[in-house]
Amino acid sequence: MSELCIEAKTEKLQDVLDFVEQYLKDCSREVRSDVCIAVDEIFSNIVNHSEADDVTVRVSSDERILLEFEDDGEEYNPLLCDDPDVELPLDERNLGGLGIFLVKNLMDSLEYRYEQGRNILTISKQLNQQ
Repeated sequence: MSELCIEAKTEKLQDVLDFVEQYLKDCSREVRSDVCIAVDEIFSNIVNHSEADDVTVRVSSDERILLEFEDDGEEYNPLLCDDPDVELPLDERNLGGLGIFLVKNLMDSLEYRYEQGRNILTISKQLNQQ
């Protein structure tokens, strides 16, 4: 796995996207887009909501791309959030939850664990989708 350790700051998002996109060069536009949207959502949530100082992003790829986001922010399992009711009118919906809902729908798998004071979210997607 390749690894990027970076400050948890909004202005570092492009560095994270550039790092991940190296592994998506031979993928379809749809897969690249799905992965980049997921990376953007996850990194932005860490920066804006976790109070983390740093984020480590790990990437490996073969037939699947596997991305691991590790941060030192407050313990938080985004997979425990209820999915928003996207059928409700906007003014009747609860705030929040759309980003992780989007990631759940774009990626093939998501896993969360908390180890040694660090949040670790792992996502994956098949690279050569039919």
